[in-house]
Amino acid sequence: MDARLDYFADPNASKAFKHFMAIGQILKASALPAATQELVALRVSQINGCAACIDMHTKEAAAAGETAVRLNLVAAWREATVFTGAERAALELAEQGTRVADAGEGVDDEVWARAAQHYDEGQLTVLVMLVSFMNTVNRLNIITRQPAGGYEAGQAAH
Repeated sequence: MDARLDYFADPNASKAFKHFMAIGQILKASALPAATQELVALRVSQINGCAACIDMHTKEAAAAGETAVRLNLVAAWREATVFTGAERAALELAEQGTRVADAGEGVDDEVWARAAQHYDEGQLTVLVMLVSFMNTVNRLNIITRQPAGGYEAGQAAH
């Protein structure tokens, strides 16, 4: 499958895309644990069906030492015993933040309170921004049918 658009072919789109992706690098360098970031990015991408992001975040997480068991269980995290309470709270917030049209009210107070038990205000801010960022990246990739399978860990850092 070929992508419908190459974001780097148009000078304006390329400039905007580079600035947008810089946001991802800022979030990555934050105090929110890297493992949590990859799990959240993966879960949001699974919900949205973004193959390119699933490919990327699975490989990045594995390269960072994430286990195959945990990666394989992200889609069924509620029934899995391999995630910490903090990770579970982040995944729950990510799901409700991604399914805002389905949830009606977005993230409910109980989900927010569970996340706030594990993350300080700065980390919560990054978590919310990460969920929003991933939803946008997923849409950019899905609309233009960006192909999956060829990503190599570390590639996005270049």
